[in-house]
Amino acid sequence: MSTYDVAVIGAGIAGAGVAWALAQDQRVVLIEGEERPGYHTTGRSAAVYLKGYGNEVIRDLTGASEAFLEQPPNGFASARLVKSRGALSLVRPDQIERLEPTLQRLHQHVPSARRLDAREVLAMVPALNPDYATAGILDPEARDMDVDALFQGYLRGYRNRGGKLMVDAPVRRLERKSGTWRIDAGDNALKAPIIVNAAGAWADRLAELAGLAPIGLVPKRRTALIVAGPTDADVSTWPVVDDIDEQFYFRPEAGKLLCSPADETPSEPCDARPEELDIAIAIDRIEKALPLDVQRVEHSWAGLRTFAPDKTPVLGIDPRAQGFFWLAGQGGYGIQTAPAMALLASRLVAGEMAPAELAHLVAMLSPERLLH
Repeated sequence: MSTYDVAVIGAGIAGAGVAWALAQDQRVVLIEGEERPGYHTTGRSAAVYLKGYGNEVIRDLTGASEAFLEQPPNGFASARLVKSRGALSLVRPDQIERLEPTLQRLHQHVPSARRLDAREVLAMVPALNPDYATAGILDPEARDMDVDALFQGYLRGYRNRGGKLMVDAPVRRLERKSGTWRIDAGDNALKAPIIVNAAGAWADRLAELAGLAPIGLVPKRRTALIVAGPTDADVSTWPVVDDIDEQFYFRPEAGKLLCSPADETPSEPCDARPEELDIAIAIDRIEKALPLDVQRVEHSWAGLRTFAPDKTPVLGIDPRAQGFFWLAGQGGYGIQTAPAMALLASRLVAGEMAPAELAHLVAMLSPERLLH
């Protein structure tokens, strides 16, 4: 039976990031139930770096990830992890009262954000229906993210640091005995004093295997599809475009448009698939703003984004079980917060002090807040 210092369960972006950080000076095993890492949410993400997205905890984590994403360690990735794009929120006449509060909130993390009038909105996205938006909010600091480059950087760096990756190894049994966890994963049996629960949509189920009551994580389905842009329009320079109430978004993707109805449908943990109704809703909402006349959906998919009840990630040791560490509930923010989450989790797992810039988040992320 192999023995490790830390067993990270779940090889999505969260698990890969913390495993990479820990493997610098510890013996780490990264366990994945599927045939390859990142099969579920990470591999289906269309992430954009938005410093004004999410609640205050998310925004702090996103801001703390910026330096890593802009300048990762030497050799981490061969391509840039983020590139300038910009994000534009459309405001219909019936939504105008939400513009100023939204802009003021955004200014706390993106001081350069500004209000656009209808003429400026159309100058940025000329194909828009000219009667749709009476105004807009521009976030000029929004950036495209190369999700695969970030993810593969973590995995490659992890392997280079001597980390062990197990795939096709769903966890069947967890047992704490004599100060260590015994883990049965696929055909493997191993031991580690610390488990990091980075199992995404399955995180509560993993806790139950460890004899712990679930903490209330809810996977929610998000749908995405690729369609052709408007005829004769060059979409490559467009910003990411959404509705101020987040009823839809679309963004350039390899000469096409990646679209979503921004759905958050509660789901059981599963290999999520898009539903025809959600695809139809996305097309209907977007075609009100943008005359696409969609004749064919070129590709569609869905992924599960898992939320805690307060939409704040869960990071920290569970007081009910020695050596059981949570790294879950990232919702739709897991990619843009990955560097900060990996850094903070690795420090706490190793029994070290939190980085000064993240220390104020430790209590707010702790699973203790969800235990009653």
